[in-house]
Amino acid sequence: MRIGVDVGGTNTDAALMDGTRVVASVKSPTTKDIASGVISSIRKVLQEARTEPSAIKTVMIGTTQFTNAFVERKRLSEVAVMRLALPATESLPPLTDWPQALVGAIGRHVYFIDGGYEFDGREIAPFNERQVRAAVRNIKELGIRAVAISSVFSPINSTMEERARDIVLQEIPEARVTLASDIGRIGLIERENAAVMNASLADLSAQVVGSFRDALKNLGINVPFYISQNDGTLMSADYVERYPVLTFASGPTNSMRGAAYLSGLKEAIVVDIGGTTSDVGVLSHGFPRESSVPVDIGGVRTNFRMPDILAVGLGGGSIVRANGTLTIGPDSVGYRLLEEALAFGGNTLTATDIAVAAGQAVIGDVARVKRMVSKDVVNAALDQIHRTAEEAIDRMKTSVEDVPVVLVGGGSILISRDLKGVSELHVPARSAEANAIGAAIAQVGGETDRVFRYAESGREAALASAMREAEEKAIAAGGDPAALKVVDVEELPMSYGPGDAVRVRAKVVSDLLQ
Repeated sequence: MRIGVDVGGTNTDAALMDGTRVVASVKSPTTKDIASGVISSIRKVLQEARTEPSAIKTVMIGTTQFTNAFVERKRLSEVAVMRLALPATESLPPLTDWPQALVGAIGRHVYFIDGGYEFDGREIAPFNERQVRAAVRNIKELGIRAVAISSVFSPINSTMEERARDIVLQEIPEARVTLASDIGRIGLIERENAAVMNASLADLSAQVVGSFRDALKNLGINVPFYISQNDGTLMSADYVERYPVLTFASGPTNSMRGAAYLSGLKEAIVVDIGGTTSDVGVLSHGFPRESSVPVDIGGVRTNFRMPDILAVGLGGGSIVRANGTLTIGPDSVGYRLLEEALAFGGNTLTATDIAVAAGQAVIGDVARVKRMVSKDVVNAALDQIHRTAEEAIDRMKTSVEDVPVVLVGGGSILISRDLKGVSELHVPARSAEANAIGAAIAQVGGETDRVFRYAESGREAALASAMREAEEKAIAAGGDPAALKVVDVEELPMSYGPGDAVRVRAKVVSDLLQ
């Protein structure tokens, strides 16, 4: 048996599964102290399933802690940024265009060093060990223990970044070092930004992993646990400590994987209606479609792997205002829904109250809601809710054809009729806890994004190399070497490179190594 947990801004969901069967699933309000909310949800699902903690073999957790910490600029580590690029790139230094408050939180400790590569792998300048050691001595004197290292075109050749890392660890053994080539893709600034973001979460990642480990021990669950990453797969606890940034946006991907599992669909649009927002994404081969453009996180432009998700301000806790022009959201009562909504004795009209008044849900004090909300307001609100959902779906479609849609999340009670542009609307059983189920069924994944020159390596050898690297990453994340499966290989000719330069992306998944 295994347990999946997903922490959202409003609710924390847990699901207990035995093989492919969902034994029990629960939904609880998210607590300010996320770890205690996770403990409460696990305890609750065990009680509902009448299962002893000793029967649990694995726990999977999706958490928003790292995303929240970065966006809110809290609990971040000071970071030293080493860029191996001179004499190039000096006009565009690290942390360019970062919000000043964020730079203030991590410090502006920037070191330019000779090095880097051209797009074809030729050196811009030789690796300069003397400069690296001088920078590391200064970093050590400042007491900084989080280091991000970037180099021009390191996805083609990461040797200089790796040599610099080795020197850092020689001088500062306790340092936590992030290489840009391990996280980002082609594009120096965005790749470097992702590495700095990851390094800033170094101390927090150790604390979060430690708190989850202690929480499970207190529950009597002494088994390995995994954290959801943002491509719909899992990472081992040790891997999360190294790459916490890969958990960003893991909540929507859990919901999408859960939607694929519950509906049986591999190609569809998923609408996950939570307490505050609706997240709309596309399933491709049963996994979330990745964003093809740089993503802004907390005001920082990055290009590491992120799901292609459209978030709109519509959720079960969205505040409805009917004075004059009717509006719904984007503000929400969030986790205070059970206190502030009309259905629960509060004084705030929410989207959930609209669903109750319309007879779409029987929760709370139905009679009170129907007395307080007129039919005209209910009908106008329902029209706007459905119009918002239709517009979001239309924005995520890649053609004018109607598409199947899977509706999940606790706020799915807001949708009561067919939607324009939708060929089939699926609302599977246990859809309210699809996110936790998605966490529980997730596999381990690995991905690589490299540039090859086919004239030098040959196409088959290049593809084999990319797939081998993705397999190694999947195994490092906790995957079973005997169950590796290549799910996607993409070849993209580089228009600004020589005729044979091709960017290759490969993704591999595997079952958890038991």
